[in-house]
Amino acid sequence: MKYLHTMVRINDPEAALAFYCGGLGLTETRRMDSPHGRFTLIFLAAPGDAERAAAEKAPLLELTHNWDREAYTGGRNFGHLAFEVDDIYATCAHLAAQGIVINRPPRDGRMAFVRSPDGISVELLQKGSALPHSEPWLSMPNTGSW
Repeated sequence: MKYLHTMVRINDPEAALAFYCGGLGLTETRRMDSPHGRFTLIFLAAPGDAERAAAEKAPLLELTHNWDREAYTGGRNFGHLAFEVDDIYATCAHLAAQGIVINRPPRDGRMAFVRSPDGISVELLQKGSALPHSEPWLSMPNTGSW
């Protein structure tokens, strides 16, 4: 058995790609439109997984955009996606500069949470050991739910 992908439904491909690619740094590996099924699949890979994703089509994040608009609720029930990052503080600073709310700041130098435009919770984990505690993160309160 091998892990292939996680699928999340999205309402706005542009907003989703701005978050996952522009914010988190994932790369689009392929896209498939299904006029008959009225949906688009967009596959993304983390930079450290891009080579493997190209060869094996895994591990990937599959964004599913159904053309017939519907409300997706319960994003919190999904759980979360998790990504390891080289520098949690730099990643959170980059996301904040993109206008993305840091719902659970990395006060511990190790873990943070943000939400996608569709309400999917995304956990960011520091690669290796936690970084030394640092402002502004140390005193930043939680915002919303994560």
